[in-house]
Amino acid sequence: MSYKLREVTLPLLPKEHKEIRVLHFSDLHLTPKRKTEIADIKSFADLKPDLVISTGDFLAHRDAVPVVLDALAGLFDIPGLFVFGSNDYYEPLFKNPFKYLLKDDGKRKHGPELPWRGLSQSLTQLGWIDLNQSKTTLKIKDTVIEARGTDDAHLNRDDYSKVAGKPKNCDFSIAVTHAPYMRLINAMSKDGIDLIFAGHTHGGQVRLPWFGESKALTTNCDLPNWRSRGATQDENQSWLHVSAGMGTSPFARIRLASPPEVSLITLTSK
Repeated sequence: MSYKLREVTLPLLPKEHKEIRVLHFSDLHLTPKRKTEIADIKSFADLKPDLVISTGDFLAHRDAVPVVLDALAGLFDIPGLFVFGSNDYYEPLFKNPFKYLLKDDGKRKHGPELPWRGLSQSLTQLGWIDLNQSKTTLKIKDTVIEARGTDDAHLNRDDYSKVAGKPKNCDFSIAVTHAPYMRLINAMSKDGIDLIFAGHTHGGQVRLPWFGESKALTTNCDLPNWRSRGATQDENQSWLHVSAGMGTSPFARIRLASPPEVSLITLTSK
């Protein structure tokens, strides 16, 4: 296994509800040549989750859709939710990697469009729910969950107003988005969402040693660097879980003190 398993327990479910194991992965950035990563993704099924959540950036190549479907095949008999990230829409191009460490200027350089429609259709046909600008309700064990999601905020494709509002007729609420921009975190928290899932940051991708841990230099959005990976909660906000992701851009395949990872979040009763 060439990735880190991040395990988190959050006591957020109503009293006496059975625990729910949530597998959260993000940023696969798959190409047909990433054999080790493909094998790692196939091992996710061994974790035996009750719910699977992907926060996008499945693709990094125009021929990667069948590769993604093959890698995830062992998970399709488990309820799943997904959204897309910017790299699902456009083929990656070479960019100055040092710009990643600078403040985001809002300018985007896109390659040719990728076959994201086919990926969405395939995932939904296999039973997973597309949460891009959508809301759904599902029952896991004895817990009714309301799930809502937005399209990618990094490309300004998000429109939270389409799914906004206080959760209703559920025991637990989650929100799913790719890039954890504060406009979304604040809006979801205002609505009283229990737990938000996001990716995009790669955990900082390049981190510096810092008092026995490591410190992210960037999140590639306006999320504070200290929230770049794992479960965090700021004052008067919902819990946020950010996946540091499995892959990288084909043109920036360096991760320093931020290894590829997948998360297993165990939700327990309060």
